[in-house]
Amino acid sequence: MAKMNALDTDKLEKLVAAYKLAEQGQVDLKKYTYYAITYHSTAIEGSTLTEGQVYDLLDQDIPAGNKPFSEQQMVIDHQNALIYTLNKASEKQPLTETLIHEIGGMVVRNTGSIYSTALGTFDSARGDYRLVNVHAGARTFPNYSKVPDLMKTFIQEINKQVSEAKTLQQKCETAFYVHFQFVSIHPFADGNGRTSRLLMNYILTCFDLPIFHVYKSSRISYIQALEKARATDKVAVFYDFMFKQYRKFLEKEIKTV
Repeated sequence: MAKMNALDTDKLEKLVAAYKLAEQGQVDLKKYTYYAITYHSTAIEGSTLTEGQVYDLLDQDIPAGNKPFSEQQMVIDHQNALIYTLNKASEKQPLTETLIHEIGGMVVRNTGSIYSTALGTFDSARGDYRLVNVHAGARTFPNYSKVPDLMKTFIQEINKQVSEAKTLQQKCETAFYVHFQFVSIHPFADGNGRTSRLLMNYILTCFDLPIFHVYKSSRISYIQALEKARATDKVAVFYDFMFKQYRKFLEKEIKTV
């Protein structure tokens, strides 16, 4: 794990404490944090709804008349998956394949597809693992045949890290590692990025830490951090980026409240 200096660790601990204190008297903070997470996560994946349109859709059921219906379904699906994920996280149960299938299916419940392949049929809207190979630009992901074993190892590894994490840095890095490793395996045909960020917040909730989002405006830097971490086999590159995003979120929210 990358080693944060004492000043950075102290600053993050103070921000977490200040955020928890600030949210105590804010009835709507949780709701609007959920809306913001959905807005930024779906925007990173291509949704063109504005932040205001996302809030109107989720809070008042007012559709964005000038935006594709599929993008609005993406937003609704993500919000439902987020609520489900965090409700499950509040139970503080170990991560399971069943839960990951459920979350992955909910993320694309209304936008997923049934795929027919030489190896059989799978339904992304049910959270089935892919039976096809996938890539994103020049990046190729593990062969579909390796996904089941990779996911079993991933879950065992994460649950071990969760049980052993003691410090704030260790807890955050465990959540960030879940994000990084899941999206690197890319077990689904669609919705991997959104699911990886939900799982990150699942782990943060299990640790009683504030949840947050990667900012839409940081999309390019976010992708670059992921790619550099993979290319160099140094996940600390990704951790550094995520710690900056976490601090940015906490500072902004504390100031707003």
